[in-house]
Amino acid sequence: MTMRDKLDVLARRRAQSELGGGASRLKAQHDKGKLSARERLDVLLDEGSFVELDRFVTARSSEENGAEPIYGDGVVTGYGRIEGRLVYVFSQDFTVYGGSLAEAHAQKICKVMDLAVRNGAPVIGLNDSGGARIQEGVVSLGGYADIFLRNTLASGVVPQISAILGPCAGGAVYSPAITDFIYMVRGTSYMFVTGPNVVKTVTHEDVTMEQLGGADTHAGTSGVAHFVHESELASLAAIRELFRYVPSNNLAEPPRGRGTDPRDRRDEALLDVVPDHPNRPYDIHDVIRRVVDDGEFYEVQPAYAPNIVCGFAHLGGHSVGVVANQPAVLAGVLDIAASLKAARFIRFCDCFNIPIVTFEDVPGFLPGLSQEHGGIIKHGAKLLYAYCEATVPKLTVITRKAYGGAYDVMSSKHIRGDFNVAWPTAEIAVMGPKGAVEIIYRKEIASAPDAAAATDQKVAEYTEKFANPYVAAARGYVDDIIDPRDTRPRLIDALETLQSKRDRNPPKKHGNLPL
Repeated sequence: MTMRDKLDVLARRRAQSELGGGASRLKAQHDKGKLSARERLDVLLDEGSFVELDRFVTARSSEENGAEPIYGDGVVTGYGRIEGRLVYVFSQDFTVYGGSLAEAHAQKICKVMDLAVRNGAPVIGLNDSGGARIQEGVVSLGGYADIFLRNTLASGVVPQISAILGPCAGGAVYSPAITDFIYMVRGTSYMFVTGPNVVKTVTHEDVTMEQLGGADTHAGTSGVAHFVHESELASLAAIRELFRYVPSNNLAEPPRGRGTDPRDRRDEALLDVVPDHPNRPYDIHDVIRRVVDDGEFYEVQPAYAPNIVCGFAHLGGHSVGVVANQPAVLAGVLDIAASLKAARFIRFCDCFNIPIVTFEDVPGFLPGLSQEHGGIIKHGAKLLYAYCEATVPKLTVITRKAYGGAYDVMSSKHIRGDFNVAWPTAEIAVMGPKGAVEIIYRKEIASAPDAAAATDQKVAEYTEKFANPYVAAARGYVDDIIDPRDTRPRLIDALETLQSKRDRNPPKKHGNLPL
């Protein structure tokens, strides 16, 4: 056989591999409104940048049974570029064995994960799988475990991104759960440990796939998903957008923004964002977007625990992670869900050298039986632990309330905050004036001829003496009290001074996060 003949054979096999499970199954995939495994990679990666690995791998079971081989074994793996930056990818192919995971399938995924860690590049997994391949038994389960181990070892070394673009059930959900961010698509993405039929059998509950593990369920209720989109195209485009803010690995610097927004820009509207009455709500997004570059804010988990806001932005061209209490939802109080959401985001930023900017307006931790029984003590401690542990630059702006233990938790100077400033509207105290007065002056108010007037008088006195930023500033607990209009230039200047920050935690294997 001549070289040309052999090249013809190669071309036929390459063409066969690109058909996946065949034309009819590709059509069925498209009829569901879903892209094929390869089409997804075409959308995700820079044009023409994808290099496939292990194209001709076949299922072990088909080899043993002498069946016609289907190349790829249900997953397309390799590497490519996003805005010129190297990324490793795997894309499960539902048209081949339902995208089910088996020995060769798992080995292909493990190979690209190993290469990603070795070469310091992110891993992106496009998940569309029916779960473990039953025909291969325990070997399939072993394949999942091989992947879980690599997810764990790669955590904090390279960013790991999961897109759920079809079903994801049983053991398959735990690999995405270990990764840093999960993207889902409404109507086609599902994640659950056990499906509706098993739930019905065990608990006698009637539940749909959407209710049990749909995109909105995991975005708003469980907090498993970080981003939800209406289409695969939108979801894949959003993954590309994420890489404007995150570095390729834990030794790299975060990518710079365009830096076209003037560094010394002052925004007059910031004078009117915080209401004069301390109990009136406002939207913290109005503050964030007026401070960061070009008003662009890439929010993470917007539907989950909306009483705290997390996301990425650029500030003077520097990539930053933003954490902000949201006074428009539950007055910005910290609860279990908010603590978990912010703690994990902070730890991601710390892993990958992304400075943390905190906007604080917090009345405390949410009281109540359900919160106490749900473990607000240990879950709130996770947020405290995350801030204390972080060694990246930490900048804090207190816009209004900073009460009680929540003041300590939200990146205070006491837990190694690097640059802490307050607006003149800040109230830094153990608790709100009315609550404090009712405790301190309880007997005096009770014996007064007019209890309401006595309360108002004591509240005014307490406010004048304690509910302001000047006591904290006198102690050095805040570095300065600033004009809100100067927030952007002051933060950018602080970021510049902190570029050479060196801070280390004590040598240890690892800490014991209060799980």
